[in-house]
Amino acid sequence: ANKAAELGDAAAHFQLSCLYDEGQGVEKDAKKNVYHLEQAAIGGHTKARYNLGCVEEENDRMDRAVKHWIIAAKLGHDDSLDNLSVCFRRGLVSKEDFAATLRAHQAAVEATKSPQREAAEEARKE
Repeated sequence: ANKAAELGDAAAHFQLSCLYDEGQGVEKDAKKNVYHLEQAAIGGHTKARYNLGCVEEENDRMDRAVKHWIIAAKLGHDDSLDNLSVCFRRGLVSKEDFAATLRAHQAAVEATKSPQREAAEEARKE
């Protein structure tokens, strides 16, 4: 994963962030966790973007958390959309931003649908 991350692989950066977050095989390191989350998010990794939002939430920076979750939700990430729904009900997200994010999320989900994907998903469940 280290070599792949050096080459800019978003999934490798995400894997490294998880290792540093949990201290698996490496010393637990919050700064390295966030660094690798940021690199993965820049590379388009939606779960990394979601996790960055969670880090910001833990640090009471809800404005930044919301921005991360909006980006991830617009790319089709469901948990980010769920968090934004809560934020909307708490008045942390405007109606306009939430509506635009909902539309983008739906479009992203629709764009990834295909008969082959759905068949593979069904086969995976069996």
